[in-house]
Amino acid sequence: QVQLVESGGGLVQTGGSLRLSCAASGRTFSSYTMGWFRQAPGKEREFVAAISRDNGSTYYADPVKGRCTISRDNAKNTVYLQMNSLKSEDTAVYYCAAAPRSLRASLRHEYDYWGQGTQVTVSS
Repeated sequence: QVQLVESGGGLVQTGGSLRLSCAASGRTFSSYTMGWFRQAPGKEREFVAAISRDNGSTYYADPVKGRCTISRDNAKNTVYLQMNSLKSEDTAVYYCAAAPRSLRASLRHEYDYWGQGTQVTVSS
């Protein structure tokens, strides 16, 4: 069982930056594929970014490519999402997700564990 706790969300102006963090419990964090998803009001939860458990390969959804960077610190059991040049359409609740296997990173149903989410609001 893995528990995930997100932090770092908040209110930011268009063009601003935020860094989200997701702290995971457990001693096998390095063996987990980690992902970030987001859900805007009235919309389905969508893939944002993921980082593999083996070689640290990263994957991004097209809307955030070039503006977001996912990284992980296995010594701290934490995964990060650095978001730059934020737009109003980035407003959503951001969720951290984990799976103890290699997987198709963008598929929501392949993740086993989810955090409670952190709100990101981008205002113009």
